[in-house]
Amino acid sequence: MRKNIYDEPKIDCHNHVFDPVRFPYRANTIYRPSAQEVGTVQQFTRVMDAYGVRHALLVGPTSGYRTDNRYLLEALATGEGRFKGIAVVDDDIDIRELAALKEQGVVGVAFNPANEGLGVMSGVHRLFGQLAELDLFAQIQVQQDQLVELTDLLDRSRARLLIDHCGRPSALDGVGQPGFKRLLTLADSGRASVKLSGMQKFGNMDTLYEDTQVYVQALLSAFGAHACVWGSDWPFLREQARVDYGPLLKLAERFMPDPDVRRQVMWETPVKLFGFPQINGGATPP
Repeated sequence: MRKNIYDEPKIDCHNHVFDPVRFPYRANTIYRPSAQEVGTVQQFTRVMDAYGVRHALLVGPTSGYRTDNRYLLEALATGEGRFKGIAVVDDDIDIRELAALKEQGVVGVAFNPANEGLGVMSGVHRLFGQLAELDLFAQIQVQQDQLVELTDLLDRSRARLLIDHCGRPSALDGVGQPGFKRLLTLADSGRASVKLSGMQKFGNMDTLYEDTQVYVQALLSAFGAHACVWGSDWPFLREQARVDYGPLLKLAERFMPDPDVRRQVMWETPVKLFGFPQINGGATPP
């Protein structure tokens, strides 16, 4: 009997957690998530349990916390192996501090020129070298053609790359737009992976499949399922319309109707890339 995507084992590789009561936001934050945008680890765990999501890659947000990783680290410490993390750090961080983050379950560092501008990448060459030395990911969120401006940095770097939200192309400009073409060429580097996530950030919620499927299919074709992961972007910051977890899973099922491809993207690839524990004595779940 064919499994429903809700019943298949899954790892959510892009999400955030906020608890501004116990961990207040920084005074100078660029954005203060509020109301339905706030989601604690406990709330997210209930969502995961409801939809059969076994693990999650928690992404330290530039909104609210930025380099304050305390809540992220608490989640990693108390999650009983369920979570890995992406931290946000200062460019001049000492490599020993990075190594200490890695020991606590952090697998990479986030960079967000999409929200903070390309200037945020101007001083990261040293940090990228440290990430390569520690075998940590440089997770980068760009939009439209920003990736073109980062060509020199990415070509010179040895760090493993993780590109957020399908590169956030312009939905109207097709797969030939410069930023998306640049993203596709990263597949040849052998050290880049991409998140099939955040479609609601560049497509219309009412026509999300129609607006974004050409980009998802191009990424799956270029990178292969062994270098693609899926993420929800829960709890959906800055969205102008309602977003729900269940329909995003059904959208992923439409993008990947082959259950073997889904299992690769939504389980096997993140297990391999980020070191999530297998189950059943090391075997991939049925």
